[in-house]
Amino acid sequence: MTEAYIYDAVRTPRGKGRADGALHEVTSARLSAGILNALKERNDLQGHAVEDVIWGNVTQVGEQGGCLARTAVLASDLDQSIPGLAINRFCASGMEAVNLAANQIRGGAGQAYIAGGVEMMGRVAMGSDGAAIAVDPSIAMDTYFVPQGISADIIATEYGFTRDDADALAVESQRRAKAAWDDGRFERSIVPVRDMNGLTILGHDEFMRPGTDMQSLGALKASFKDMGETMPGFDKVALMKYPHLERINHIHHAGNSSGIVDGSAGVLIGSKEWGEAMGLKPRAVIRATAKIGTDPTIMLTGPVPVTEKILADSGMSISDIDLFEVNEAFASVVLRFMQRFDVDADKVNVNGGSIAMGHPLGATGAIIIGTLLDELERTGKSTGLATLCIASGMGAATIIERV
Repeated sequence: MTEAYIYDAVRTPRGKGRADGALHEVTSARLSAGILNALKERNDLQGHAVEDVIWGNVTQVGEQGGCLARTAVLASDLDQSIPGLAINRFCASGMEAVNLAANQIRGGAGQAYIAGGVEMMGRVAMGSDGAAIAVDPSIAMDTYFVPQGISADIIATEYGFTRDDADALAVESQRRAKAAWDDGRFERSIVPVRDMNGLTILGHDEFMRPGTDMQSLGALKASFKDMGETMPGFDKVALMKYPHLERINHIHHAGNSSGIVDGSAGVLIGSKEWGEAMGLKPRAVIRATAKIGTDPTIMLTGPVPVTEKILADSGMSISDIDLFEVNEAFASVVLRFMQRFDVDADKVNVNGGSIAMGHPLGATGAIIIGTLLDELERTGKSTGLATLCIASGMGAATIIERV
């Protein structure tokens, strides 16, 4: 089997996903094209240098509709002979793009790929594409559908996490993200977003709130309490599925949940032979990939079973992993992961996560793989695991080993 190596990983800064966000004027295709251009320039990709561009984005409607991957290629400086594939595995779309590319190389279907994703949440509203699991009553009733925020609160209730637990994790995410920026840990991977005149639109993650503390978070109202307890009463739906719970403890709010942001990220993946021919040095090898389906009501527990699966598939144990990136969709997701595997918090999201810097849905999976790689190199560690929870009850994971 041909090994798949990571040769480069870049991302944009994440802008606030609203009308006054710094990236609001930039389309998904243009932001993606900027990432493709950066990978082209940094690695001198000429002609049909890669087999395909596999690009994740979640809300595939409007300007993010069609085959956005191909549109991004045509909007970039890449050769038009390179095709594009748009994919959607919800929050893991960017990771699934990387995993799919790696497995194509392993299987002999091409020597190199660019993989990643984008989401302009301030321009294309989350959920605006519709979803049968949410809007088709016959499916929603059969699956005991509840919104993700309710699912996050179910996890907290089921596994005993308090609001203070969640808020403490959020404060630490903010602290770590600021420390990482102050220390220049993202410099190798950040591609500033510039306008047509070359002026920088955004060069720094815009969503961060480094002054966050327990007191300021304590003043925030639980975001999902009303939708849970009043019409349409999603708590009642959840309690039909989990009758052993007396009630749902609503602990999540804007400060301990992932931020709505705009952003894009890309990873250059290739075989050893391709890298040698291109004169490029590999940075890491992709050791294993995995995906799994889980309970669609509690929905966000996927990082646990998919980690169990990827470790079993690769013959590894949790102690073989030096660093973890567990997407901070909601605080309870990370808390449950650390509880299940008894992982030291100092090994998880050491540079902050989506609570502090935001979660551009289609891009986040590629972002955390790049962040993991940078940190392995910075600290001289060997092996890392990245994982995300996914809407509708799924999980995805990737294990990389530094070269």
